[in-house]
Amino acid sequence: MTIGSEALRQDVWLANQVIPKAGLAQLTWGNVSGVDRDGGYFLIKPSGVSYDDLTADMLVPVDLKTGKVLGGDLRPSVDTESHRAFYLAWPSIGGITHTHSTNAVAFAQANRDIPVLGTTHADTFNGPVPVTRGLTPEECATDYEFNTGQVIIELIGDDEAAAGMPGALVANHGPFTWGVSPKKSVEHAIIVEAVAEMAIKTLALNPDAFTPQHLQERHFKRKHGPGAYYGNPGATKS
Repeated sequence: MTIGSEALRQDVWLANQVIPKAGLAQLTWGNVSGVDRDGGYFLIKPSGVSYDDLTADMLVPVDLKTGKVLGGDLRPSVDTESHRAFYLAWPSIGGITHTHSTNAVAFAQANRDIPVLGTTHADTFNGPVPVTRGLTPEECATDYEFNTGQVIIELIGDDEAAAGMPGALVANHGPFTWGVSPKKSVEHAIIVEAVAEMAIKTLALNPDAFTPQHLQERHFKRKHGPGAYYGNPGATKS
């Protein structure tokens, strides 16, 4: 018996297909998951399977509470425990994406936040996309992937904070993004990579570039919160 609803399988499969199409990863360096809170499980890309070969039926179901694989013959992504940590910490999120996109990884490897240098960034992220502290030797030696999730949770904070900052960089590693659905999480991954590339080019032209706080706030609030007016009623927000 295949575990996982057909709708969620399609959503997670389609979101994984966006990764190579958007140039977010080389080879198999990326994964998307989606959660069924009522069912108590999430689906995630299997480890090492190419995007061309991936089918919806190959997605691996994982118990949200225990991390146990619930069915199938494939091993889940090595990042599964990081995804599980986020789902446990942030009840409002429905999807998670991890990639090794070039420009975002450059900031992660430099141990540097992606600064807010324009309105494109401020439309999605309520401040710089932050980078975590480095993991300790002990955190790398035991439960490494779960601890990778924990350093982001430590950095971002609670569920409300995660909604306003739907992405972060793991120091010396790369970006994780999240959202209300698998689709939205991969959209945030695209935006992280785009603003990282823009930031690198902007800083090359003007190392002192910045965006005024009032402009940042205006752009974020017109898309988020009770006063938001971007988009149209009835348009999908998934």
